[in-house]
Amino acid sequence: MPLSTFSFPTTIVFGAGSVERLPGELTKRAVRRPLLVTDAGIERTAVFERVRQLVREAAVFSKVDPNPTEQNVLDGAAAYKQASCDGIIALGGGSPLDAAKAIRLLATHAGALAEYDDLLDGSDRISSDLPPYIAIATTSGTGSEVGRSAVITIKATNRKTVIFSPHLIPSVALADPELTLDLPPHITAGTGMDAFTHNVEAYLAKGYHPMCDAIALAGAKLVWDNLPLVMEKPHNLEARSNMMMAAIMGAVAFQKGLGAVHSLAHPLSTECGMHHGTSNAILLPAVLEYNQSAVPDRIQHLATLFGGGDAAGRVRELNKKAGIKPRLRDWGVVESILPTLADKAVQDGCHQLNPRSCTREDLLNLYRQAY
Repeated sequence: MPLSTFSFPTTIVFGAGSVERLPGELTKRAVRRPLLVTDAGIERTAVFERVRQLVREAAVFSKVDPNPTEQNVLDGAAAYKQASCDGIIALGGGSPLDAAKAIRLLATHAGALAEYDDLLDGSDRISSDLPPYIAIATTSGTGSEVGRSAVITIKATNRKTVIFSPHLIPSVALADPELTLDLPPHITAGTGMDAFTHNVEAYLAKGYHPMCDAIALAGAKLVWDNLPLVMEKPHNLEARSNMMMAAIMGAVAFQKGLGAVHSLAHPLSTECGMHHGTSNAILLPAVLEYNQSAVPDRIQHLATLFGGGDAAGRVRELNKKAGIKPRLRDWGVVESILPTLADKAVQDGCHQLNPRSCTREDLLNLYRQAY
């Protein structure tokens, strides 16, 4: 058995009202002038006002796209320096949280963002010399509030690029499920299925990591049990809390790895503007069927966890309960773009840990099955 490294170092303050700890967490880290990174949608909400009242001294940067770009990061880093900031707060879903990680990186590290691409061993260039960073999630999806990676679209390649380092882990995550109570249904559904896919793909990914496997199974079951509940009753705080925990568990688990679903989903965001979690939801059943021959016992274990039968069929059932239309064509994707998407997907590193290896043609066929 090869040597393995297990790491679970994120500090998490979890529970309703935890956001009120923000001023104290800033003081603890001697942060006097933070940059509050969010997006334009969050900036118009009561959640933003609640946080803004807690940190009136913060400068605000809200120019983050739904799929964060290199330009977003460069603009945020400029805003950080212009306001003489000494720390970062991120408020929102995965996009502001990931953008904030990359802004944090450029606050103290020179060079182009592309130089930190994980596929190019960019993590070797990232040191611990980073300002404090407090992450506050307003969705239960990516789990970026506890993760060590940022996914940013680089202009030169128009490809979602993973920037990865243990040093990028937030200084503390304030996980407050109250902030998710008023999420629109389609965001609840898409982000919920993102968390579900993280857990499922982490469990199926290559490699030895029984701790991540156990966390992934428990996280997937939390989504299976609670996503239909929050779709039906959005203010069910217990179910919202379980969804937030499932998202955190997914992000912890996928330090083991992800798989073909994510390689397929990333180009759908950059080329077609699709929500990442929604893309994952649509693609997951086809990839489960593709992986059946490689890990039959694990896929059967998932099916049993979800009530028995066929795992892919059960996932389609969950998508239906969440109100997610089942085909890529339902979301405006045109068939002629599928070969271009496959070209991008095969360049994405996530499928390298898929339990069954993938060629470009395999990925193209998976797009066609989901189309």
